This record gives sequence, structure tokens and C-alpha cells, in this order.
Amino acid sequence: MRFVVAGAGAWGTAFAVHLARLGQAVVLVPRRPEQARALAATRENAEYLPGVALPPGVELAEDLPAAAAGATAVLLACPAQALRETAALAGSAPWLISLAKGLEAGTHARPSEVIAAARPGVRVAALSGPTNALGVARADPSAMVLAADRCDPELTALQTALSGPALRVYASEDLPGVEYGGCLKNIYAIAAGCCDGLRLGDNTKAALLTRALAEMVRVGGALGARTETFYGLSGFGDLVATCYGGWSRNREFGQRIGEGRPVAELLAGRRTVVEGYRTTEAFAALVRERGIEAPILTETHALLFTGKPPAAALDSLMRRGLRRE
Repeated sequence: MRFVVAGAGAWGTAFAVHLARLGQAVVLVPRRPEQARALAATRENAEYLPGVALPPGVELAEDLPAAAAGATAVLLACPAQALRETAALAGSAPWLISLAKGLEAGTHARPSEVIAAARPGVRVAALSGPTNALGVARADPSAMVLAADRCDPELTALQTALSGPALRVYASEDLPGVEYGGCLKNIYAIAAGCCDGLRLGDNTKAALLTRALAEMVRVGGALGARTETFYGLSGFGDLVATCYGGWSRNREFGQRIGEGRPVAELLAGRRTVVEGYRTTEAFAALVRERGIEAPILTETHALLFTGKPPAAALDSLMRRGLRRE
């Protein structure tokens, strides 16, 4: 198969390395032409994934529509807010696979919905799970889930092509659940980071993650996802990895907030995207509109967008009315 990876941040670069290691034909297309030229010259993404050499099998290109011509699938490794524009440039590839983990601002659409709107008629999938870019690049044993509207021979062929000795890919027909899990966990990672910033212990963080998982199930189920999906790789697995991983941008962002840094200051001049920030805003609007109970999500929104202190948000959660588990 021939794959194109659109976006050369840490994750896009790592996945291109993984595909080349499997012997798949792969073209990496950075969003900026100057980045493509730099990667072609140095064969290392020093800006986003330093220390990882690009294998000879990774081809670099500057023009996404041209690169996508004749591709089996284009993997969209761009921020959620750039997904619509990137998908529209993805040429005539029969499959577009989202690696994004966020809802589109304004529309609150899932990545697959954004892609389908930008490219009507294309088959869309989402690839998600508890995977850190550096771990995939250096072939740490990992697992992900590939979701589409149906599990058919085409999806199975993609699943097989993406899998290898260091990355096991499972298949799912619950596209909404896989995408909602990947989005929601970023919100709870910000909350978990706040616990770290407040220097709270394991009791607090374990309680937060347990109730966050229950909230993911409740929110996702109300939005049409299958309950069991949230106990899998794109739900519980990704939640644990992102809330505890030292590499997690969302957890680190929350930690700085917990330490007292202003949100605006943390966002100013960032090179990398904190997907959980805009995703919190989108989900807060969704749960309000649909009357879904989501106290952790609501308090995370309050500290990000109304300036509520993290300790006060935590106190609000602890003083809620008692109930059965």
C-alpha cells in the first residue's frame, strides 16, 4: 500500500517512521514548505521529534494534492482546527484517516464528520489510542484502534497494513465512540495536570480518573457512542496514558495552571497545540445544550474560560451532593 501522512509534527513524523519500518511506501507532507525542505536536508525533525532519524523509506513532499494522487490512504496528522482545510487538499485518495483528537470549534463536529463534509464520498476512519509519538518512533510495543463506519475487507486490509511487531491495531465499528474517547481524555488530562500542579497525591488523581471514566461513558453514551468503547484503547487506555505521561501536552498544561500560571500566558506563543483547550469549550457547549451531567468537564471549563482557581474547582467537585456509585 501507499500512504501519505499530512502533517509533520511529532505524531505525523513518528507514524511515517513506523510505516517505513514496516516496508510500506510512505510520503510525509509537512504543512510548511520550508519544513519539508529542512527535513529532506537533515533527515531529522529536530523541531518536533529530535533524535529520531527518518528512514530512507520516508519520502518528503511539499504539495499534498500531488502527493495524495494514487495513495491508498492519507493520514491526517494535523490539529483538529486545521482538519477541514487539510482534508480538502487530500486529493483523490479513497481513504482519509484522522489522527486528530479534538472537536471542531463552532460546529462541535467530530474529526470524521469534518472530513466527510470536506470530502463527500470518501471513506473515513479514525486511528486512536494510548500512543506517545516518541514511543511509536522507537518501536516500543503499543496498541491502537482503527475505527470506521463498518468492519469490511477494506478496513481489515488497512488494519493489517498499519500493524506490525511493535504496533498492534484493533478494528472497531464505533467511530463516534473512538473519536469521543480520544477527545474527552484531553479534557481530563488537563484536570489531572491541575492535581499535579497543586501537589495533590495519588488518592486525588486516582479518584479523578475513576470518575472521569464514568463521565466519559455518560457523555459519550448520550452522544450516540457505545459504552464498551470507553473501556478500551481509545477510552480508558488513552485516559491513563495522557493523565500520567510526562510527555502529555494537556497534562503539562494543566499542571502549569495548577501551579498558578495564567491560561492566556501559557497559550501565548506555543509551538505545539493543546487540543484539550478548544475541545473543553466545544464539549461544555454540547453538554449544556443536551442537558448531560458532566461535573468534571464543567469545572475544567470554568478554570480555563472563566478564571476559576483550580483549588476552587476541585472544592466544588468535592462538595457535590452524595450519591451511590
